[in-house]
Amino acid sequence: MLELAPLIALVGADGSGKSTLLGEVVAHVARTRPAEAGYLGLGSGPLGERIKSWPVIGVPLERFFSDKARQARNPNGRIPGVLTALVLYRYSLKRKARFDRMLALRQQGIAVVTDRYPQIEVPGFYDGPGLSAARADGWITKWLSARERRLYEEMASVLPTLVVRLNIDIATAVARKPDHERGLLAMKIDATPKLTFNRARIVEIDATQPLEKVLHDTKQAIDKVIGAKGF
Repeated sequence: MLELAPLIALVGADGSGKSTLLGEVVAHVARTRPAEAGYLGLGSGPLGERIKSWPVIGVPLERFFSDKARQARNPNGRIPGVLTALVLYRYSLKRKARFDRMLALRQQGIAVVTDRYPQIEVPGFYDGPGLSAARADGWITKWLSARERRLYEEMASVLPTLVVRLNIDIATAVARKPDHERGLLAMKIDATPKLTFNRARIVEIDATQPLEKVLHDTKQAIDKVIGAKGF
């Protein structure tokens, strides 16, 4: 079986510093081997910002989509219609395409550092299957939910070499991301320590520290694991 090049996954709630660290970590890994950055989120945030910038209809339309997504995250509710299910499924297909490109790079011997990583332990948000939290009604929505679940199971079965878990508290998250929904930030912070990423190797980093210290600790952890595995 072809051995894959290393993959380092930076995970944590919004405001934990994933995007800020990504470039520095890629540059560090690239000192000893070919390396590239990857993004394995949904990409819904930038799309929402673009929609809000549309004249007149932008803000209410983005609010409408956000409300539908919030309903899909509610384990006591139902997925609000086939259109919402199709949109969420399309996002997951795009994530799977990015995942496959990342896997191809690893097969070519190129190390990858990713912002986020898909998981199946917490459905509905936080890089988990979007159609597995709320109840799926109707055969189309149920079919989409099952197909999406299989996509995430396939992705989650590929273990990262190392997961760098960036831990923060709600006060830090809100201070760094004042435009984000506090309730969702709190849900992500609560879920962060519960994720095992299929029992991948995880290093815990206190991301409330100054950036220089967080970057130093992250580089040390990466060097230790990559060296120990002989990559």
